[in-house]
Amino acid sequence: MNWTTTQVEQLFSLPLFDLLFAAQQVHRKHHDPGAVQLSTLLSIKTGACPEDCAYCPQSIHHDTGVERTGLLPLEEVLVRARAARDAGATRFCMGAAYRSPKPKDLERVKAMVREVRALGLETCATLGMLTPAQARELKEAGLDYYNHNLDTSADFYAGIITTRRYEDRLDTLAAVRDAGLRVCCGGIIGMGETVRDRASLLVALASLPVPPESVPINRLVAVPGTPLADAPAIDPFDFVRTIAVARIVLPRATLRLSAGRDTMSDELQALCLLAGAGSIFYGEKLLTTGNPDVDRDRRLLERLGLAPQRAGTLPRDAAA
Repeated sequence: MNWTTTQVEQLFSLPLFDLLFAAQQVHRKHHDPGAVQLSTLLSIKTGACPEDCAYCPQSIHHDTGVERTGLLPLEEVLVRARAARDAGATRFCMGAAYRSPKPKDLERVKAMVREVRALGLETCATLGMLTPAQARELKEAGLDYYNHNLDTSADFYAGIITTRRYEDRLDTLAAVRDAGLRVCCGGIIGMGETVRDRASLLVALASLPVPPESVPINRLVAVPGTPLADAPAIDPFDFVRTIAVARIVLPRATLRLSAGRDTMSDELQALCLLAGAGSIFYGEKLLTTGNPDVDRDRRLLERLGLAPQRAGTLPRDAAA
């Protein structure tokens, strides 16, 4: 379906229970409703990012106390990847605070990709902007997914980031797709955007030449020292609505419940899973911000009667 922003806004305005019912029907058609993919995210290079994203504690423009580190050694990455796999994760994401990676750093990241994939884990990387040649190199190294979020609507974007254009993000997504990589692309909710901005973001994702297979939906973590430190918390039901609408607009994508989970109650997370989230980031930290611990996540899934997704499982109609 070719969604318009107005049509998606109308979904947001549905009574919550009607919206959840519709979203759950879509979820059951395309995904296993009893399984949740466990993903782990590791910051392989932290801080000193030249971008000025208003939400990001890793930007050089913000005084947040984040310790800068260079690219991690390969063996340390593998130790963390093995631990993630042994704890039940099937997807391992590697994030580096770059505007775009330098050639010598990309060589090291490619080695990480090859070795992590050899452990039997699905691989994802987020390294900033890529050229078509860099995207092809990562594909040849065996990378499964590349993450590059749109963050918000095109109209709201300039109020959040000034060092990178919306079109730059679209160019990287095109390079990633043209290289044959699967796309992981989503946004952040709670930065002061309107419902129309949220609708517009989802339309932008659905309108890509091929919609992303993976869509992280982040709840803003208001980090002291960033321009959004004092942003009011989003209403929990509005966050659930965003996931439910995303489920309807992007029916085949795996929706990933991402940043902000450490401030969510178990009940809110359960509603997010009911609304169509099919993956959670699993482990102690998301790049530089907190995350619920592994035992708490395991207990929550058990209480809900959900099981970790098996490695290699795809959406039911992924080939369609």
